[in-house]
Amino acid sequence: MWYNETLDSKVMIVPGLIAVIMSIIAAMLTSLTIAREWERGTMEQLAATPVSRVEVILGKLLPYLVIGLVDVTVAMIVGIFVFHVPFRGSLVLFAAATTIFLFGVLGLGILISSALKSQLLATQAAIFATYMPALLLSGFMFTIGNMPIVLRVISRVVPASYFVTLSRGVFLKGSGPGVLWPAILGLTVYAMFTVTMSIKKFRKELA
Repeated sequence: MWYNETLDSKVMIVPGLIAVIMSIIAAMLTSLTIAREWERGTMEQLAATPVSRVEVILGKLLPYLVIGLVDVTVAMIVGIFVFHVPFRGSLVLFAAATTIFLFGVLGLGILISSALKSQLLATQAAIFATYMPALLLSGFMFTIGNMPIVLRVISRVVPASYFVTLSRGVFLKGSGPGVLWPAILGLTVYAMFTVTMSIKKFRKELA
């Protein structure tokens, strides 16, 4: 009632939907990167280059980060001007949080791709790891506080749960870092974990 005076469902759905859509798209995009190299046989050429593992992962990740930011921008424009969802917060804060969120989900996709080395398996694993958790355990459809304790604990490792909170907070409430810092911290820890693990898991060796 405080932030959606008319109780219009689209006002609550659109900010959360951005998190769900980007969770799926971002992981799907990068889940094919390393696996494609193995299936096409181009990993030999990549292994022959003098670049480090960190440089390879960042080279695979950054282009999709730009694509993800463009997608979020389009989704914001549609939400604000087509669905008339209010945007009351800081654009800089939302952009920074979105970048951290995308780093985490893109890192998950690369980690899956490095581990499975198959585009089909990587795609299926990315969908399994992002679609249902983002849809059901993020607070998008069901309030996390009303879930059983086990599901509430599981939701803490779903990055979309933090981004749904942050997106709705920035869009509808105009909240700042002083209120949203737990969500920002959760996204930062998740991003650091997935990117670090993807670097450790990736090997340029062909054996």
